[in-house]
Amino acid sequence: MHHYKIGYMKDPMYVMESAPGPRTTINGRQVDYFCGTSYYGLHGHPELIKAACKASKKYGIGSATSRSGYGNNPVLLEVEQRAAKFFEKESALYYVSGYLGNSILLQGLRDLYDIIFADQESHYSVMDGASMSRKSVITFAHLDAEDLRAKIHQCLELSQRPLVICDGIFPVSGEISPIPEYLEAIEEFKGSLICVDDAHATGVIGEKGLGTFEYFGLKGKNFYFSGTLSKALGGHGGIIASDKEFIETLQNLSNIPYSSSAVPTPAAAATAKALEILSERPEMRRKLWENVFYAKKSFRDLGLKVNNTPVPIICLDIKGANLESIHRELFDKGIAVLHVPGGTYSSVPETGAIRIAIFSNHNREQIDRLVEEMRKLL
Repeated sequence: MHHYKIGYMKDPMYVMESAPGPRTTINGRQVDYFCGTSYYGLHGHPELIKAACKASKKYGIGSATSRSGYGNNPVLLEVEQRAAKFFEKESALYYVSGYLGNSILLQGLRDLYDIIFADQESHYSVMDGASMSRKSVITFAHLDAEDLRAKIHQCLELSQRPLVICDGIFPVSGEISPIPEYLEAIEEFKGSLICVDDAHATGVIGEKGLGTFEYFGLKGKNFYFSGTLSKALGGHGGIIASDKEFIETLQNLSNIPYSSSAVPTPAAAATAKALEILSERPEMRRKLWENVFYAKKSFRDLGLKVNNTPVPIICLDIKGANLESIHRELFDKGIAVLHVPGGTYSSVPETGAIRIAIFSNHNREQIDRLVEEMRKLL
């Protein structure tokens, strides 16, 4: 397993002094903001802020206890109801951090698999969840279904059941895991399971924004996902949606959901409002995809290697370029992108990358200026 460095941003420290959005204040100046994960610009949305304030006045900041006792309130339950409806499932489990979703899934499924097979570039949360499962963990080469097949045949007996886990969308590279290829690699093993960490896919890919499985047209009892509501949706906390029986199993077999503090009530209220907005306004998703395809084509026109998926992450791996210098010069021109050095995070190219996030509410002038300034620096 990889152990990535954290805290990789070097001086100067960048301090965000307004809500993330297409224009954001950092270190006292307004910049065109192409960082982070606020893919719909909801983190500063007035309806979310109004919902958070209203809930705070009525219910306070939080329940001051776990949800196993008296810690439920109408706001937390509303998030689960809206999430179940959004993901077209019977039920949903809402917990304090999306980071914990993989741990909850792997604990809840523990009686249904024997060995975990994880993409070696999976997010920390995947690897931590696998470690907590107390099951054997085998890693396979990044996005490599043939290596997965080889590892399974090498390490698994036909009577055993594999669980394959990976990111749905990788956070820096923006790559989508080839789930259909993984299915072919494990099809001869009865009871095989696939889990995806859909942190960057939740609300973003799939016709209805349901994530990686919808993107590939996959349905069935052997597919499980965990998501976060703090990225595209502008709220906070993790979510797992499934049938009612499985959600009850997670509540019984994992200590995490009901032995940890609940999501703070204002953040939960904002999350419920975000689910409502994204459910009722599919045009936001269409606008995001339009911006993504426009931006990616513009970078390809510069001769850069950029994929053609609807993922709002653009990873520029420019051999021989001083990426840290590009990052700083762009900021000096009022454009914020992220330089991620090699070896500092999951799915980062060895030589590092410039990570660019595209939002639904970026305008074409902003995207054109980013591309033009990048052209001048190459």
